[in-house]
Amino acid sequence: MGQLTGKVAVVTGASRGIGKGIALALADQGATVYVTGRSVRPDDHALPGTVGETAAQCDARGGRGIAVAVDHGDDAQVAALFARVAGEQGRLDILVNNAFALPEDLTTPLPFWEKPLSNWEMVDVGVRSNFTAAWHAAKIMTPQRSGLMVAISGYVGVTYTYGAVFGTCKSAVDRMARDMAIELEPHNVASLSLWQGLTFTERANRNLTADPAMKTRTVTNPLIGCSPEFPGRVIAALAADPAIMARSGGTFITAEVAQDYGITDIDGKTIPSLRAERGSPIWRPIAEAGHGR
Repeated sequence: MGQLTGKVAVVTGASRGIGKGIALALADQGATVYVTGRSVRPDDHALPGTVGETAAQCDARGGRGIAVAVDHGDDAQVAALFARVAGEQGRLDILVNNAFALPEDLTTPLPFWEKPLSNWEMVDVGVRSNFTAAWHAAKIMTPQRSGLMVAISGYVGVTYTYGAVFGTCKSAVDRMARDMAIELEPHNVASLSLWQGLTFTERANRNLTADPAMKTRTVTNPLIGCSPEFPGRVIAALAADPAIMARSGGTFITAEVAQDYGITDIDGKTIPSLRAERGSPIWRPIAEAGHGR
């Protein structure tokens, strides 16, 4: 039995990429994972991966994968997702807010006014979608007086990365996770944010191949990269930690939390923290933050 056997998770945006890796890592530990995303058929996206494929791989890992087609920009679809979770499972232990509307020109080095206004979609699916999912999850978690909400963020929360809208979104995600923690604390539900560095997703591998110059930059140097399952391993450890409330409200560098728990990547590699190169999180756990929170 894994350390998450009997636990129920929702991982948003898990057709591929970081979300898929997290879903698989949670399933490795026995969790039932609701895998959400818009890709149902192989031709739904230029990159490979569907919710069904991820769910099937969760089953193969020893957990249970449940594929649910969800556009996280559609409130009705999100409401239906959480109603289904509550109806089928009667509980929810982990919410991973990972869904993000990444534009194709995200890494193109152009100023914000030379990119389309449609890039604002990152706010809709990346910030507002986090709030909407957390809103529904809280209605399940608070009555049971347990649960963990994790927002996937990055060093971009404090240092320029790719563009103005991207930075705005991730800064907002960190602050929202922190303030939610204050309101969730009386109900014994934890909320925190994790900073990912370069992750070898399908998109990242494609971009690194197309633009070899990216490999020379601190942000996208393959030497510091990790697999998509690495953050999932960390989230599994957090979810199984009986002292998780001590971390609630904090923004954490995934690599540093991994070191706390003795976690390595799937190939045994220790992933380095880029705190010195890229910056430090702003928000400490509310238990450490003093009277002003």
